[in-house]
Formats: sequence, structure tokens, C-alpha cells
Amino acid sequence: MIIQPTSLAALTWAGAAAGSTAQSWRIGSELTARPLGVGPNGLQVLQVGALTVEADVVGMQLPLPDAFNVRVQTLGEQPQLQILVPLGADSALQQGLRERLPLQNGYAPLLATLAALAQRPALRQLSPAVRVALAQLDQALRTAADVTSGEGLREAILRSGLFLESRLANPHDAPLPPIQEDWKGALLRVVNVLGERAAPLPAVAARGDTPPPMLQRGMQAQARAALPLVGEDIGLLLDRLQGDAKAALARTEVAQLQASTSPIPAWMIEIPLQGEDGSDVLQLQLEYARSDPDGGHGWNLGFALDLPALGPVQGELQLRELRLAVRLWADRADTVERLERQFTALRERLAACGVLLDQLSCQLGLPEARGGYSAVLLRATA
Repeated sequence: MIIQPTSLAALTWAGAAAGSTAQSWRIGSELTARPLGVGPNGLQVLQVGALTVEADVVGMQLPLPDAFNVRVQTLGEQPQLQILVPLGADSALQQGLRERLPLQNGYAPLLATLAALAQRPALRQLSPAVRVALAQLDQALRTAADVTSGEGLREAILRSGLFLESRLANPHDAPLPPIQEDWKGALLRVVNVLGERAAPLPAVAARGDTPPPMLQRGMQAQARAALPLVGEDIGLLLDRLQGDAKAALARTEVAQLQASTSPIPAWMIEIPLQGEDGSDVLQLQLEYARSDPDGGHGWNLGFALDLPALGPVQGELQLRELRLAVRLWADRADTVERLERQFTALRERLAACGVLLDQLSCQLGLPEARGGYSAVLLRATA
């Protein structure tokens, strides 16, 4: 893998070559690099030796480790640095991500295929094992009512598939629901049952269209997928469902592996929601906030959702003790107006709960994608 710092850092390199760091910036020399975050323009902010630079991490889709070594390959205004992949405990996680990233896709195609199957009368003629697996997958979907309360949202997060193995390994930490009520558990059953069919599975595209759920990429609202047009052939729908379920399972495991590599407690969580006229995907980014200078702590919660009636909506909630800041973004002007009309009621409900509201705003247009780190470290400094 190659790191190529951008032209924004060119003056820094010139200064470094003339200063005390000149000896270290020689072709072939190895330096220690640390990721500091991702800027709004999508470039990685790195500290390489004594320098802080923006860099284009060419061909690198995996999350960078907390610290890693690089080798200087070329110098000049835009040097190239080769990432030296470490051998150790992290290599297994990186290999797991490398295997699953080409297979993953969003949940929307799976939900559309599941809805199309539900409309086929021939569904009743399938084997009991297939019908049970499909019913359990449908039951694993949450509803909007489930996630509108604190306890309901907590339960939906626990059953999102992200914590399945952890809960199975530690059943005394929390009441353990049946595995089929967990999203990943239901996906595993569908994949296994459909894999036992004699019918061959058609070729599946090498990569999905939906970016993977990774903290470095930030959140992205996911629109519904159109129902597949495969006529009345339920066999083709089952083949499609098998491919969609495998892609959704790989996506869930990408989120699990990503959480394992995060330097701070942070999770990217996706919850499929069943509505009256279709299914949607709620994406959450939950992060334990670093301690403030006064010793305080809290949580950051981001969300992204694309509803037919509202369009893409994103939000960010920052909770520090009993102080809350809420920022919303909407892609449509009428949605901004609809959300702002709810502000008075929201303020009253928060006040009744004893929460101090420091900020409540809604802006037109979606925020630029950024990772889970601060985006203030944008300029290159020597």
C-alpha cells in the first residue's frame, strides 16, 4: 500500500528537508506513522515522524492501525510512503476485513428481495425449513416503535448482530434472546438453509454498491432498493436472496471487525426497520466521548436514515452528563421545515427529563462525510 501526501503539504516537506528531520526523510528510511482522523475532503490526516500531513491512502480500504511503520519510496513535493503491514494480532483482523469487504453490500437489496418473496403465493409451497428461516428473518426486523424509546433502542442495538458472539460467550451479562431473534443469527440460518438447496446459485457481483460501515468513512443514509423484477419465478428470488443474505452477513461482520480495531470505544451499527409500506435501514454511530479537561465524559450518537417521506436525514447528538447538543441535517427544504416544527415539543420533553439543551438546529444539506475523529487537523504543519 502507498501513502501519497497531497500538495497541501508540499511546503512542509521542503521545510523538513532543510531542517532537523532531513536525515530521517531519505529514500528507504522507515518512519512511524499515526492516523489522526479523516478530513471533510476524505483525505487521511497522519502524523509521520515529526510532521502532520494530509495524505491520499492509495488502495487502502481497511482501517489503519493505531500506529504503523512506513518506508520512504520517493521524495519531492509529493513523496510516496509504503505502508509496512505489521505481523501480529492485528493481522488476523485485517485479513478478516480483507476477505469480507469485497463481498459486503447494504441491507436494502436483501429487504427488497424479502418483500418480493412475501408477495409470491408460491411461498407456501416451499419446504418447512425455508419457510421457518424466512419467517425468523422477518421477525428479526425491528419497527419504528421499537426504536423510539431508550430501552427499545438499546434492545435493537443488542440484536443488531454486532454483539451476537459476545452475548453467547457471556450469557450472564444480559438476558439472552433466542439466536433467531438476533439479526446476524437470522442471517446465518437463511444462508445455511438456502445453501442446502440443490439449485445452483448464479454468479454474484464481486462488490456491492453500498460503502462498508466503517468509522473512517462516516455515516451514509441508505435509500430503499427497488423490488427485483424476476417475474413469478420463486427459484430466482431464492437465489437472489441467498446472495443478498451472504452480502448482508459479510457487512455485519465488517462492522464487528471494524469495532475490534477502533482505538476508542466506537461502533457503527445498522438496524433494519420494518414499516407499513416497506423496510428502511437506520445507521447509528455510537462513540464514547473522550474525557474533558474537567474530567467529564459522555457519548456521541450519530444517525443516518433515508425515508421516502423525508429523504436523507442525518443527526448528531452529544451528551455530556445532563447537557445535550443536537444537530440535524436534511437533504430537502420541506423536511427541514417539518423537523423544525417539532423543536418546541422536543425542548419540552427534554426539560421534563431534566436534560439541559445546549444546541438544537437543523440545516439544509447533508454534512460532508468524515470519520469518528476530529476534522480540525487539516493543515500540514512542520
